[in-house]
Amino acid sequence: MMTENQDNVLTIEELAVYLKISKSSLYKLAQKGEVPGQKVGKHWRFRRDIIDQWLADSQTPSKRK
Repeated sequence: MMTENQDNVLTIEELAVYLKISKSSLYKLAQKGEVPGQKVGKHWRFRRDIIDQWLADSQTPSKRK
């Protein structure tokens, strides 16, 4: 079934809406490697499951002393 796989892959526009940030901010984060994604040709693609895990991990308070 292709639709499940297609729904798992987000474009930069879709991810910007999902994260509720501007596309320009997301481009900057992606180019710096701060958000997990990959470039396919000229276009960025993001896996929803990896983004969800990244969000979960980044919300975990880290206490380094």
